[in-house]
Amino acid sequence: MDLAYSPEEEAFRARLREWLAKTLPSLPPKPSPDDWPGRRAYDLGWQRTLYDAGYGEVHWDASPTTRLIFLEETEKAGAPYVGAGFVGLLHAGPTIAAEGTAEQRARWLPPILRGEEVWCQGFSEPDAGSDLASLRTRARRDGDVYVVNGSKLWTSHAEVADWCELLVRTDAEAPKHRGISWLAMPMDAPGVTVRPLRTLAGSTEFAEVFLDDVRVPVANRVGAENDGWRVTMVTLSFERGTAFVGEVVACRRVLAEVAREARANGAWDDSGVRRRLGRANAEFRALWRLTQWNVSEGEASGGVPGASGGVPGASGRVPGVGGSVFKLRYSRARQELFELAAEVLGPDALDLGRGWVLDRLSSLSYTIAAGTSEIQRNIVGERILGLPKG
Repeated sequence: MDLAYSPEEEAFRARLREWLAKTLPSLPPKPSPDDWPGRRAYDLGWQRTLYDAGYGEVHWDASPTTRLIFLEETEKAGAPYVGAGFVGLLHAGPTIAAEGTAEQRARWLPPILRGEEVWCQGFSEPDAGSDLASLRTRARRDGDVYVVNGSKLWTSHAEVADWCELLVRTDAEAPKHRGISWLAMPMDAPGVTVRPLRTLAGSTEFAEVFLDDVRVPVANRVGAENDGWRVTMVTLSFERGTAFVGEVVACRRVLAEVAREARANGAWDDSGVRRRLGRANAEFRALWRLTQWNVSEGEASGGVPGASGGVPGASGRVPGVGGSVFKLRYSRARQELFELAAEVLGPDALDLGRGWVLDRLSSLSYTIAAGTSEIQRNIVGERILGLPKG
């Protein structure tokens, strides 16, 4: 399947390029990586700028192809990344748009689009990482609220978040995939404690979150009670689908820079380096084509990327496994790219002030984050190849 751009889509691309060229030079300087309140304000300010220009809703109130064009062009232009808005714009927001009620969409989507609220992701737990469905955080129904107890790990942007997309177990007796619910939890609720975690690269975009008798309204549940695993598959289809588009574009740009550096410092004379550069170029060209294929699938399925299999959603859309294929290969390709960059840099690869060095450290997490490579292989094996479980 190929992706052909319509005249209207190409016109959108041209307008976006023109707007970016006029707007980006006037942006304020980025805050320090350690200044999370400052980064929150900067990232939300950029989202407000997009909203005021008519681009705020592109992440879910637009076709997958339009989203692809937007992510491609903003990355090529060097526009700010979504940053602290990542979970709201690329995970929770699209999920609520696809699965939420009219009231939920009206409450949560406009503040995300206007750059007013930040979301974090409360999925993983100390004993439920790769096997996410084994989560133990409990939600006991008490009238019109759930009383939540447990903890979450690797909670993205929890330090500055207003809301959390939270997975909880609402039926301890049901099979583990069938007793889960998807809740929107206010981060300022009594009983929520956030403890930042420092990564290998020195940043603190993750945190532990402890939940002690946190009361969450039943009205904040997205989807039916105990149907949260299906809703989660919708979330993950976005996380593993178009959410990585900008990163593919960025990696292709880095690859070109690595090649230029190799020519400048003599590493190009090594035939092994040239061979690996050529292979990386082929990898990222193929990943870009796979991205376009997934977007074409998303167009055919009503907007959920990679919708080629799985369990039908409430709207009739089917979250599929195309995103898992992409994420599996992209994770490894990114690691290979920055290992190659380190080889080209030589001793400078130990200098944290040099470009690509911190990227190399962060690339180590990609075969774990958003579903480990082992889990992605299981999904591909079972849902595409039809292999038996186990």
